[in-house]
Amino acid sequence: MERSSKRGLFKSVGVPSFHENNGGNNGEVYEKKMERKWSRVLVFGKYLVPRNNRWLKRVCLVLCFVFLDYLATLAFCTAPAEEANPYVRVFMENYGIALGLTMFDFLVNLPIYLILCFNSHFISLPPRLARIVNPLIDVVLAWFLAGSHFSGATSWFWPAPDLMRQAMGFGIYLVIAITSYSA
Repeated sequence: MERSSKRGLFKSVGVPSFHENNGGNNGEVYEKKMERKWSRVLVFGKYLVPRNNRWLKRVCLVLCFVFLDYLATLAFCTAPAEEANPYVRVFMENYGIALGLTMFDFLVNLPIYLILCFNSHFISLPPRLARIVNPLIDVVLAWFLAGSHFSGATSWFWPAPDLMRQAMGFGIYLVIAITSYSA
């Protein structure tokens, strides 16, 4: 649509446009400033998707473990008091089980997602160093994120020690990561 047709649409409904309130020239300046601001936001948007395949696979794999924990908790948790994590429990008590868990998982995992995406765009390692650092990144993600989420998910139905469940999640993450990177 052209600009004039948009103004005509608003005039037909009876809504005064910005141009009518402030004189025609100020409105055009305002629109150009807004276009510049939106172009900056759109440029920032390209950083919200991981840049190369390896980082994309990492993000997807971590989010699969998060989603497993989320679904298991939704399926098996009937009262907020059953949740072991006190922070999640507070969200569940205040907002209900489904909404509280959703809000908590989104708020906690959004920074992790953003860090992984930004790392994929801003950190470029030399090949020799990448061969050392990339496996270390996977080990850290496997233990602290995938292992802990797997342990939380399986704690609802598998009465094994916490360390054993976390080690199992760690191993599953590494097996999937190694096989998907080599393919």
